[in-house]
Amino acid sequence: MPELDHRDVWVYVEHRGDEVHPVSWELLGVARRLADELGEEAAAVVLGHGARHLAERAFACGADRAYLVDDPVLEPYRAGAHAQVLARLVERHRPGIVLLGATGVGRELAGLVATAVGTGLTADVTELAVDRGRRLLEATRPTFGGKQLATIVCERHRPQMATVRPGVFPAPEPEPGRQGTVIPAEAGVVDPDLVAEVLEVLPADGRVDLERARVVVAGGRGLGEAGNVALLRELAEVLGGVVAGSRPAVEAGWIPREAQVGQTGKVVRPRLYVAVGISGAVQHLVGMQDAEVVVAINRDPDAPIFQVADYGIVGDLRQVVPALTEELRLRLRSLASRGATGGEPVRTGSR
Repeated sequence: MPELDHRDVWVYVEHRGDEVHPVSWELLGVARRLADELGEEAAAVVLGHGARHLAERAFACGADRAYLVDDPVLEPYRAGAHAQVLARLVERHRPGIVLLGATGVGRELAGLVATAVGTGLTADVTELAVDRGRRLLEATRPTFGGKQLATIVCERHRPQMATVRPGVFPAPEPEPGRQGTVIPAEAGVVDPDLVAEVLEVLPADGRVDLERARVVVAGGRGLGEAGNVALLRELAEVLGGVVAGSRPAVEAGWIPREAQVGQTGKVVRPRLYVAVGISGAVQHLVGMQDAEVVVAINRDPDAPIFQVADYGIVGDLRQVVPALTEELRLRLRSLASRGATGGEPVRTGSR
């Protein structure tokens, strides 16, 4: 059994400059819950340069302490540098649990750190709990193509590590004024042979991160062919949203894999989710069940998606979607016109 002096629940705070990935705050809420159940403390880990204010923001989201490493070598993010520093912190302070977001950065970093400290890692987790008696993290994730769920524990090694999908847990309501302890730490010597050189940082191409989108228009097997994805794009453009898809649409090559919603894809929490040609299999519902409003368009009146939809339209998507898109365009133009002629100003796009 692992040593009993491994304590506390850590969350790696993923950020780019001042912008923190929302999954970090979501995980701090989870860490707070797990730490309370274990009688331990929740801690944030902030690596960067000039990022002390992010450590202080972590207290409002549930952290009791924040480990801060402020060094130019950590900015911009490079996996080699962050992995070496985080692994040293883990070895020095011996946390019981370390959580990271299942993002591109989190997946890359978690594997490097777990290898460096000699522990296990459960990836793409969708549920977290603890066995208080054995002080074990119970990390649940989809398996067998999303048809089953597996709960994994790491009995013999510490820390217990997991990457958690963004959007699975709600972000905690911040508590302004909540205090904690900032624990400064040195980066130490970073092996340059393990750190990539950043030649240039290019701006994003304007695409909205699916997990942060306020409006999602998703297509499924019912699209029938790749050409019908254009109908989704037009509707998403009018609504100020992004296009996504279910697993069958992704496997058919109509929707990019990074835009897949569901148990084996991403979890989204938009204000509006429009499901087009999606039957409503449970594996897909897991990814969008927390949407505030769900609109379903399907030609099958018995499709399960209608059981969870707030609004449903039974019909051929090739007729319904263009008609809906045009009607929304006309209404938005009318509202914009009224705003321009002295009425109440309006904002088009996503709410």
